[in-house]
Amino acid sequence: MFLYQPISGYCYNSDSIFLYDFISSFNPKGSLLDVGCGVGIISLLLNHDFNIETSIIDKQEVMLNYAIHNYRLNQYDIKSHLGDFTQFSTQEKFDYIVSNPPFYDPRVQQSENTHLNIARYSHHLPIEDFVKKVKKLLKPRGYFIFCYDAKQVDLLLHFLQKHGITPEKMQFVHAKLDKESKLVMISARMGSKAMMKILPPLVVFDDTNKYRKNVQDLFDRVNIYSIKGDF
Repeated sequence: MFLYQPISGYCYNSDSIFLYDFISSFNPKGSLLDVGCGVGIISLLLNHDFNIETSIIDKQEVMLNYAIHNYRLNQYDIKSHLGDFTQFSTQEKFDYIVSNPPFYDPRVQQSENTHLNIARYSHHLPIEDFVKKVKKLLKPRGYFIFCYDAKQVDLLLHFLQKHGITPEKMQFVHAKLDKESKLVMISARMGSKAMMKILPPLVVFDDTNKYRKNVQDLFDRVNIYSIKGDF
């Protein structure tokens, strides 16, 4: 798969690959919305593997244009929307809403690059506003699958429960076994009464600082040819 990215500005990282793999375990089908799609990496990979009807939304026109270009380059159909997700107006309901949203705390030192700032910091998509909008756009048994800052998991669970989206599965990502988690992936579902399952952690590196076999196998399977360029 070929994927264009900007020469300067936000580029996807391993978080998006891990989230794609997590979403894949649910065998998505039907309609899917990728929120804050960036260059389109997550939903592109899902389109490659599953029979889904995909929509994407991003508030940055430059990033949305990259995503649209990447979809055309890889010969997939797409519905694209430019704008703030919290203001998104549509009559369509989705089976899956997925996202690698901006989640860094805005109180830390921020990037002065506008594109990087919007892609990274949570005040550009406040978590409660995000969850409230997701609830309006999910089908009755729809899934909301996303990743976020592990240190804020208490807020995530609070707002999901508050707005009636039941967290069903959660997996923490650790750089190493003895390192604290900085990323959590969560699957939540409308209308679910299931108790939440905490999955075994995803550990990225072994003791020799090499990728663990399952992680290396994932990167090999994804096999993206990334091209940096403006168009």
